[in-house]
Amino acid sequence: MITKDSIETAYSFLHQKRNVYIHSTLDWQKDDIEYAIASYADEMSQELFDAISDRRADFLRDHKQFSEDITQAVERLEKML
Repeated sequence: MITKDSIETAYSFLHQKRNVYIHSTLDWQKDDIEYAIASYADEMSQELFDAISDRRADFLRDHKQFSEDITQAVERLEKML
């Protein structure tokens, strides 16, 4: 079961990191955010991860797709709130 607390926590963390990521002009900062989000996704409830990722194993972990993935994750979490 996905708890409201887990949704709120994930939303807050991902929303904050996405906002920094999309406005950053520093490659090292973007890389750090990608690493932090990938680590967070590894620890996230599998049920919640599946719900926001369409069961894509590389969701939030693929450098080329990261910007789209984090935006999708934030949008889906917001709808779940």
